[in-house]
Amino acid sequence: MARKDIKKLIEKAVKELYKIDAEVKIDRPQDLAFGDYSTNVAMTIKKNPQEIANAIKSGLLEKIEVKNGFVNFFLSKEYLQNQVREILKQKESFGEIETGKGKKINDEFISANPTGPLTLGNGRGGFCGDVLANILEKASFKVVREYYINDTGEQIRKLGHSVLGDEEAVYKGAYIEELRKKIKIDNPEKAGEKAAKIILEEMIKPAIKKIGIKFDVWFSEKSLHEKKQIEKALEFLKAKSLSYEKEGALWFKTTNFGDDKDRVLIKADGETTYLASDVAYLKNKFERGFEKLIFFWGADHYGYIARIKAATEALGYKKEQIDIIIEQLVRLIENGKEVKMSKRSGIYVTIDELIGEVGLDAARFFFLTRGADSHLNFDLNLAKEKTEKNPVYYVQYAHARICSIIKKSKIKNQKLKSEYEDLKLLNHASELNLIKQLIRLPEIVEDTAEDYQIQRLPQYSIDLATAFHVFYRDCRVINEDGNSNNQRIALLLATKTVLENTLKLMGISAPEKM
Repeated sequence: MARKDIKKLIEKAVKELYKIDAEVKIDRPQDLAFGDYSTNVAMTIKKNPQEIANAIKSGLLEKIEVKNGFVNFFLSKEYLQNQVREILKQKESFGEIETGKGKKINDEFISANPTGPLTLGNGRGGFCGDVLANILEKASFKVVREYYINDTGEQIRKLGHSVLGDEEAVYKGAYIEELRKKIKIDNPEKAGEKAAKIILEEMIKPAIKKIGIKFDVWFSEKSLHEKKQIEKALEFLKAKSLSYEKEGALWFKTTNFGDDKDRVLIKADGETTYLASDVAYLKNKFERGFEKLIFFWGADHYGYIARIKAATEALGYKKEQIDIIIEQLVRLIENGKEVKMSKRSGIYVTIDELIGEVGLDAARFFFLTRGADSHLNFDLNLAKEKTEKNPVYYVQYAHARICSIIKKSKIKNQKLKSEYEDLKLLNHASELNLIKQLIRLPEIVEDTAEDYQIQRLPQYSIDLATAFHVFYRDCRVINEDGNSNNQRIALLLATKTVLENTLKLMGISAPEKM
């Protein structure tokens, strides 16, 4: 990876010059006039940037310039040409990095209560959680995708009342009417449990399969009660003097760990709270050997973060072992107007309906284009367009066009291999710019595995498709006599590989025809 190699060169130069270990940050300048990579290390350590630049020598670099205190690096043509060969050699493994080193991560997402169909908000968490898992796996982490089923407690009773149609009913809609026909039980709790099972098996699981997600673990909250794991977790807190009784309830000393107030574990009526289940669930996950736990939660759960961090520390783990990603709301826009939705009123758009309207590829791409912490306006009209205005169509069309050119060239891979040594002929500005885009994939994986900003992937795929289209405009691949420029075919094969790897990370297809 060029960025990592340049970072090592800078660190080595600074160490030799000043006998210090500097924290080196490498950026990609927006303006190519400032190089392919740039660092402000001279300013951070208050040393002469030209002195640092003069100390760096490498065949990786064409030149090094100093401007406004920054040291700017320009990759050599030879290095870039060799990267085409490297991509063709690595194929589907290109983009893999070793930062994870097999570290076990539990990635829990969706985990919607089994009280109704999956909506757009659930779809956002689903796609984001699934793609983050793909990225982490590409970075050599061992990831388990997990769905937590809230199949007991207050929400299930509310569902039961809704099925019974009594005065405590809260859920409405056609699916409740259908459940009412199937369930002939008078007890709200039993009716709720039966309804939750039907919703999970007949609505939620089929929808998850349809959106291309495979969970490794479906974890039942009820199992925590049945296996006495909640009791054991509460006993653990008691033994650590982290719980106390007040006003007939059992309280957790979460303020010991930075929460703004202590929280109830068992109510005065003897019923356990969600927090009691969550403490037991956290304990269960860590005891399964996970070093990091990731949670995708809806915006209404923001206030719950402090108590989960507190529970983690109370159990003897570090709060840094927990990463909670809060997903902001999704607005579906059609013909310039918002389509309203509410699961309780029965007016909502399910993820199934959305996929039926725009297709899985468009749904996935559009959901990934904004960071989870930003509100998302899903433009239904744009997602349905079959033109280059639609970003997923634009990216997939680039892949299909590459496939068409390769097929038209009728070139055989064996013949192409003999041309690898002539990749030095790839020296047009558009060729080199395309290669610079290709080699970004490992960097995208590295950065996203670190900060979870998965919106980098769709943006990168657009940048890559744009670089290809410019190359195709500027550089003739098949000559007028029908013969192919084999070096450019090699570059196209490398581009095809990287596009496919990128689309695969997003769970999006790479069509050969459109």
